[in-house]
Amino acid sequence: MPSKQTLPGVVWIAADLHLGPDNPATIQDFLRFLDKAKAQADALILGGDIFNAWIGDDQIARPAPWLSRVSAALQAYGARRRLFLMRGNRDFLLGPAYARHVHASLLPDQVLLDTSAGLVLMSHGDEYCLDDAAYQRFRRWVRKPWLQSLYLACPLGLRQHIADAARARSRRGQLYKNMQIMDVTQSAIEQACAAQPLQALVHGHTHRPASHAIPGQPEARRWVLPDWDSDHDGPARGGYISIQGAELCLRQWGRPEQCQTLNPQEPHRT
Repeated sequence: MPSKQTLPGVVWIAADLHLGPDNPATIQDFLRFLDKAKAQADALILGGDIFNAWIGDDQIARPAPWLSRVSAALQAYGARRRLFLMRGNRDFLLGPAYARHVHASLLPDQVLLDTSAGLVLMSHGDEYCLDDAAYQRFRRWVRKPWLQSLYLACPLGLRQHIADAARARSRRGQLYKNMQIMDVTQSAIEQACAAQPLQALVHGHTHRPASHAIPGQPEARRWVLPDWDSDHDGPARGGYISIQGAELCLRQWGRPEQCQTLNPQEPHRT
């Protein structure tokens, strides 16, 4: 059973920002988003792949200029509002030291959000992609504490080289994978949602923003967060989910918003 986090008020959720030195326009969009969230949201959840790669919390001792800007903006938000960080497949080494640095709480891989609209199951989403057997093997290995300890004992430069090589290998592998393989597996969704009555499941990772039915829970829906990219050809991508009152809305840059009016049966406060 996932842990529960009580979040009254207005909640915003974003994921797959992929912030790093090579996407300054995306970083600028994110900084504007944080300013808007500071004025309108009581809580902000960043649901994994916040960074294009995270090679250890010790980066904060001598941060690159882009990371200093992002961290300062997160600190400003976290000092005034509730801020939550979740690990993704690109920043699975994100740790409690960085969370403390930006006045945030680090969430587990899956968490039940007890919101004004009812129970919402939140996850990065990569654990649901069971058809991608190669990725699931990789995920199991890199989450092993002893392997992470070995990696974090390496100098920062070597860690960055390893991360860059792994990312390049992943991009090459994706060229030969069917898109369906890289999407979530319905059986994994059914299993995740079977333990409790939900109003919604929210996740990122697949970069396929949409709303889907949840098998076995006809009143609930699965919402997929968009990825962010303002640095490459084509229209800028990005967006977030907002929960306010009984309404959950998917808001994407340059697209009509999609909303669902949820119907919580009883308060779930603990």
